[in-house]
Amino acid sequence: MKTEDEGSSEGGVTPAAERFAASTAHTAAVKRLIPGGAHTYAKGDDQYPEGMAPIIERGWGCHVRDIDGNEYIEYGSGLRSVTLGHGYEPVVEAVRRSIGDGVNFVRPHVLEREAAERLVDLIPSAEMVKFGLNGSDTTTGAVKLARAYTGRGMIAACRQHPMLSVHDWFMITTPMAAGIPTDIESRTVQFDYNDPESLARLFAQYPGKIAAVILEAETIEPPAPGFFAALRRLCDENGALLILDEIITGFRWHERGAQFIHGIKPDLCTFGKAMANGFPLSALAGRREVMRLGGFVDDVDRVFLVSLTAGAEPWALAAMLAVIETYEREQIAERLMKTGAELRAGLEQVIADAGLADHLQLAGRDCNLVYVARDAAGAPSQIFRTLFLQEIVSRGVLAPSFVVGAAHDAETTARTIEIVAAALPAYRRGLEDGPEAVLRGRPVRPAIRPRG
Repeated sequence: MKTEDEGSSEGGVTPAAERFAASTAHTAAVKRLIPGGAHTYAKGDDQYPEGMAPIIERGWGCHVRDIDGNEYIEYGSGLRSVTLGHGYEPVVEAVRRSIGDGVNFVRPHVLEREAAERLVDLIPSAEMVKFGLNGSDTTTGAVKLARAYTGRGMIAACRQHPMLSVHDWFMITTPMAAGIPTDIESRTVQFDYNDPESLARLFAQYPGKIAAVILEAETIEPPAPGFFAALRRLCDENGALLILDEIITGFRWHERGAQFIHGIKPDLCTFGKAMANGFPLSALAGRREVMRLGGFVDDVDRVFLVSLTAGAEPWALAAMLAVIETYEREQIAERLMKTGAELRAGLEQVIADAGLADHLQLAGRDCNLVYVARDAAGAPSQIFRTLFLQEIVSRGVLAPSFVVGAAHDAETTARTIEIVAAALPAYRRGLEDGPEAVLRGRPVRPAIRPRG
């Protein structure tokens, strides 16, 4: 990277305006063409320090290079989807071979059966599967199935899980609800994670109206003992379906999903992200009795389920089969946990050594680490998150989280720990003298917000 290790806020370092000149010019130009300047809100330049939002040119393993020539160790690749690393050859080769034989045929491809059989064998609760392109299509498909199966309209969604779908039924619960008719607001109600009583109250308040309960298996907070058993019981007692969103946990917690780790028994579940190492593929799976409503049925009305021109493309399914083979051959899920644990231990040590354990903290499962930046009063702070990002990005670590992949090894984690240690004096100075003494621009902002 074209920066010195001394950091971005001390003397003798190339100014950010020079190091990120091409990326900054690119971002300014693209905002005239693309609303927000990116096709994913979490990838927007507002999520990075001002003037330090690199535009990526290429990646290899856990490394990327931007159009200014800066190189980084990257974490959370593909919003957690690239678990095997950029350009992972067995997956790339499987895709290459498949594409060479044609794409998007007028009839289903032979790989669809193999892929479906493989996934149904893998996922404990799966009896049938429908492939899609993204997580939102599959969670919304699950919601439609639940409504048709139960004859009810309401959905109970977990309040602490911020992105269950981009579709109206969920986005109405977020600050970015513009463009959604307000008359659907009452159709989605919310309960709290690890609080089955909050769900019980909803069932009591809306008797016979809730079609399904939907949540992720785990984000930062692990499930409390008995939590999912309580949800299963409440759903059964009240005639609702349990939908488990495994878009992130699947192929990261375990190739068989977090449902395998935690013994969860959903009626429907959704997978995406890592199942094809970043290639666009998702899956809706579950009980045959429910899933069949999206097929050819005569006894009830059919559900228009996931139906996409580019659905179940053979190259994406080939990628998934290569990913599954790699996970099982090389025990990838165990490697992610081991690498994440080593990274956590090293980072927590240097943070403690700097006296900042109350102000910069790691959270989540070892395979899915995020960090929380806190101000002098100990409150979570976007300003101090920006300051931390400013210091690590300038040194060659691109880390909106510390979510590891299989390409992260002892060398890259050791280098990351060194870079974080070098960044901490600036964080300390920000606490002592105020962040304005170190921060050079506006703070990052929540990706899901109503204005600005």
